[in-house]
Amino acid sequence: MEITNIQTTPFDDQRPGTSGLRKKVKVFQQPHYLENFVQSIFSALEGFQGKTLVVGGDGRYYNREALQVILKMAAANGFGKVLVGCGALLSTPAASCVIRKYHAFGGIILSASHNPGGPNADFGIKYNTGNGGPAPEKITDAIYNLSLEISEYHTLETADINLDLIGEQMIGDMHVEIINPVSDYADLMESIFDFNAMRTLLSSGDFTMRFDAMNAITGPYAYEILVQRLGAAEGTVLRGEPLADFGGAHPDPNLKHAEELVASMNGGNAANFGAASDGDGDRNMILGYDFYVSPSDSLAVLADNATLVPGYAQGLTGVARSMPTSQAVDRVADELGIECYETPTGWKFFGNLLDAGKITLCGEESFGTGSDHVREKDGLWAVLFWLNILAVRKQSVADIVYEHWRKYGRDVYTRHDYEAVSVEGANALMEQLRAHSSELIEQKFDEYEVEHCDDFRYTDPIDHSVSSHQGIRILFTSSARIIYRLSGTGTDGATLRVYIEQPENNSEKLDWDPQDSLAKLIALSSAIADIEKHTGRKKPDVIT
Repeated sequence: MEITNIQTTPFDDQRPGTSGLRKKVKVFQQPHYLENFVQSIFSALEGFQGKTLVVGGDGRYYNREALQVILKMAAANGFGKVLVGCGALLSTPAASCVIRKYHAFGGIILSASHNPGGPNADFGIKYNTGNGGPAPEKITDAIYNLSLEISEYHTLETADINLDLIGEQMIGDMHVEIINPVSDYADLMESIFDFNAMRTLLSSGDFTMRFDAMNAITGPYAYEILVQRLGAAEGTVLRGEPLADFGGAHPDPNLKHAEELVASMNGGNAANFGAASDGDGDRNMILGYDFYVSPSDSLAVLADNATLVPGYAQGLTGVARSMPTSQAVDRVADELGIECYETPTGWKFFGNLLDAGKITLCGEESFGTGSDHVREKDGLWAVLFWLNILAVRKQSVADIVYEHWRKYGRDVYTRHDYEAVSVEGANALMEQLRAHSSELIEQKFDEYEVEHCDDFRYTDPIDHSVSSHQGIRILFTSSARIIYRLSGTGTDGATLRVYIEQPENNSEKLDWDPQDSLAKLIALSSAIADIEKHTGRKKPDVIT
C-alpha cells in the first residue's frame, strides 16, 4: 500500500491555544484543514517511527470521521501502532492514563472539552506527549510554525476501519488495536482510592449521590466505577450516554449549565452528594445538600484531607494552582509545610512540576483538579476523591467545608465570564489595563488600596522557560485580588474572565453569598477596566 502525498496550502489560523486547536466543526470540515494540522503535529515530532500513538476523543460530532483521517496519516507517517478507544472514545484523563500505562510515544485527543457539540458547534484536537500531558509551548509553537509553511501531507488511500470492534486491525504496515476505553482508567482509580470504604458508604442506605455526565464522555466511566464496581444504585448516573451533540446541552459542569442537578440537590428528595463532569471528562463540579463547593475550595479541601486516601497516605510533596485560582490551597500548603506553586492557566504548566516530583496535587479554578496519577485534570478522579473523604469522615459536604473555613478562613471568590465579546474590544480592555497598571499602585478605592499591579509572567522552575502576558493582576493591601484574563478555550469572539477574591476570617460571615460579600470589589472590577465600554455588556454571561 503506497503512501499518497497530497498537495495543500497553509491556513493562517491554526495556532493552538491553552488546550489545542479549537474551531467550529465546519472549519475543520474544510478540505485539507484537519489534515494540515495533523501533518504539522507529526512534522514537529522526532523519533516516533515504529512507536505507539494513542488516539481517542469525547464522542462529539465529527469525532469518528477525524479519527479515521488521523489513523491513515499516522500509518503514512511511520507510526508502528495506534491504540484507539472503542467507538473512537477516550476521555481526556483516560487518554493520559493509556499513554502512560503503555509507554506510548504520545497521543492525539479529539475534544473541545466543555464547549458545545454538534454540526454547527465546536471541535478540537490536541497533541499530548509521552508523559501523558498536553504538549508544551515549544512543541505547539513548532506545530503552528509548520502549519504556516506546509505544502503537502501524507496519507494512505484505504478503507475506513471498524472502530467498534475490540481487537487488532491493520492499516498498511501499522497495527491498530481497538481497546476498551474504560477499563485501564477504572483500574487506575481502584488502585488509588479505598473502594471498600466507598462501597460501604454507598450501600449503607443512608447515603445517596447523583452524578451528571451531561450526555458526555464520563457516562460509561461513571457507570462502570460507581454502579458496577462500587455498587451505587441504578439511576445514580444521570445523562450517562455520550451523544454527538451532548443532547443539545452545554457540557460545562457549572451552576448555570448543570442547573437540573443543582436544583435536585435541594429539597426533601435531595441526595447527600452531587457531582458533574464535562464534555471530555477533565472537569468537575462538587455539590452537597444545598451546598456548592467552589473549585478553589475543593482543591484546598482535597489537599488538607489527602492522607485519608490510600494513594496519598504518605502525604503530599507539594501543590500547585493556576494564578487566577484562589489562595485557599496556599494556606493548606503553609500548614503542611510544603511548597505551593503559582502557574499560568493551562494544564501543561503543571506537567514539569509533576514530572519533577515537586507536586502531588494541582488545580485550576475552572473546575479542573488533578494529581500525579495522570498528566491531565481529571473530573471523575476528583469526584472519587471527595467520595473517599466522605466515606472516611462520615460528615456532610457542607460540614467538611465549614470546618475547613473555620480552620483556615475563607477565600471568598467568584468568576465573572463575558462570553463571545468583540475580540477588538477585549484586546483594547487588556491593553488599557497594561498601559495604566503602574498608575494604579497605591491608589485607594474606598477601603481598598492597591499594593501591586502587573501582567503575570511565569518562569518555569524546571526548564526555565518564560510565559508572559498571562493575566492582569491587581493585588490589594488586604490580600484581596482582581484578575483579568482572556480565555483561550472559546471559538466565538473572545471570552473575558474576571476573578474577584477576598479573604474572610470573621466566622459570622463565612456563609455569606460571595456575590454579596464581594459586591464592592465586583463593582470596582467593572469600573477599573471599563468593562461595559469595551464589551457592551452590563453584566456577565456566567457567574461561578
